[in-house]
Amino acid sequence: MTPDRSRERPVPAPEPTADQATKDAMSNATTVSPAHSASTASTLITNIAALVTNDPSLGDNSPLGLIQDAAVVIEGDRIAWTGDQSKAPATDNRVDAGGRAVLPGFVDSHSHLVFAGDRTQEFNARMSGRPYSAGGIRTTVAATRAATDEELEANVTRYLAEALRQGTTTFETKSGYGLTTHDESRALRVAARHTDEVTYLGAHIVAPEFADDPAAYVDLVTGEMLDACAPHARWIDVFCERGAFDGDQARAILTAGKARGLHPRIHANQLSYGPGVRLAVELDAASADHCTHLTDEDVDALANSRTVATLLPGAEFSTRAEWPDARRLLDAGVTVALSTDCNPGSSFTSSVPFCIALAVRDMGMTPDEAVWAATAGGAAALRRTDVGRLTPGAYADLTLLDAPSHVHLAYRPGVPLVTGVWRHGERVL
Repeated sequence: MTPDRSRERPVPAPEPTADQATKDAMSNATTVSPAHSASTASTLITNIAALVTNDPSLGDNSPLGLIQDAAVVIEGDRIAWTGDQSKAPATDNRVDAGGRAVLPGFVDSHSHLVFAGDRTQEFNARMSGRPYSAGGIRTTVAATRAATDEELEANVTRYLAEALRQGTTTFETKSGYGLTTHDESRALRVAARHTDEVTYLGAHIVAPEFADDPAAYVDLVTGEMLDACAPHARWIDVFCERGAFDGDQARAILTAGKARGLHPRIHANQLSYGPGVRLAVELDAASADHCTHLTDEDVDALANSRTVATLLPGAEFSTRAEWPDARRLLDAGVTVALSTDCNPGSSFTSSVPFCIALAVRDMGMTPDEAVWAATAGGAAALRRTDVGRLTPGAYADLTLLDAPSHVHLAYRPGVPLVTGVWRHGERVL
């Protein structure tokens, strides 16, 4: 999963749609001009039982833009055509999907992959009903500081390969386990070798050595540490929660990041009611993540903004916490994303399919809504329109399921259904 730093990232509408001129030209298929693909080999994937395009102008006109008996044409690293397989154009190569479902590669817009060590004992104690005081995030901070760059790189590579095997083709990842200028900047350099969606999270918690002077740590995060980290990141994040950073501290941190060209995202309202969600909307954050404890005012603010509510059911599963109410958010018109929150403490899973199953079972989402949230929703949380959909011009990031429908992701939880993955037009599984 190497980054492509040349791509543009336009701001998406909540549900991306096809170009109107192309839509008019073909009633149930779309294509791109020959000039786009004249010098690249083309591949037709045909015999697709159900194709999720995430373009509501196609197929069944639902948000998923579901096309039955479908085909897709890949040219280079992009989608060139989608539609009814009986209308598919001639191509250089051909792949038979065998009557299986195809959907966009998953877009995991919230993860914490640059770390060392694990917290098995903490998890075991929590699941056994015993109190445990191993230090939580601070345990991972100590291990990460002690790790070499090579060890951190090996861990990131391992977890990304694990995620790719489960259909994730785009991911965001954060720093946050170094909490010194040196360790935060090296974490971002490691992450940037694998993705453009890199987030500076120096404000994960107050560093242990600043426990008695959190204001001084905020000064570090917004000063020297920010100067060292900004060149390696696209985003800035803060854990706005009791025991981490309050609303005023979070505003100062995110505002400083914006002044350095980093766009905000926020860990908001996970453990308690608080100012995080409304601060996210105030600062036009791309996403407010967790969103478990929400007032009506929080929901209304999200519904009337561009900020995506990113829900992370792996965290609730691993901590036995209250589930976010996805149904409430969706019914209010909020754009919702689903992501893994992969981290060693509260959600040590890289499986988006697992999170889809949890969201359907315990958060009030339909299978269609959960799949949209894990693909197009994740793209919206990264303000991307070139991933999370299978329409002409988007990256050719596809997931092939060993099932006739995307519904099987929730219907058959825990089963390894992903049998093929293409990323940027190249088959990698």
